[in-house]
Amino acid sequence: MPFCSNRRSQGYNDPVTQQASKLLQKALSLSEEERAELAGSLIESLDATVDEPAEAAWNEEVARRIEDLDSGKAKTIPWEVVRSRISSKFAE
Repeated sequence: MPFCSNRRSQGYNDPVTQQASKLLQKALSLSEEERAELAGSLIESLDATVDEPAEAAWNEEVARRIEDLDSGKAKTIPWEVVRSRISSKFAE
């Protein structure tokens, strides 16, 4: 049985094969960084076609943002500050 794409009506691991369930358990034991890398690889494997113009545009945007950070044009905000701002918006 394949993975269920509707996670709202299903439990976290419900309709998976035994093999997929074992793989999932192994994957969940990986570090956060390793899980993120694995997830990205799995998602990439599902998208057989690459939109070259979109991919090039994203690469240019990433390079521009990195340049803005490196030059000081863009400033970072600590996660704690961002989380606090978001929380205060929802508290209103």
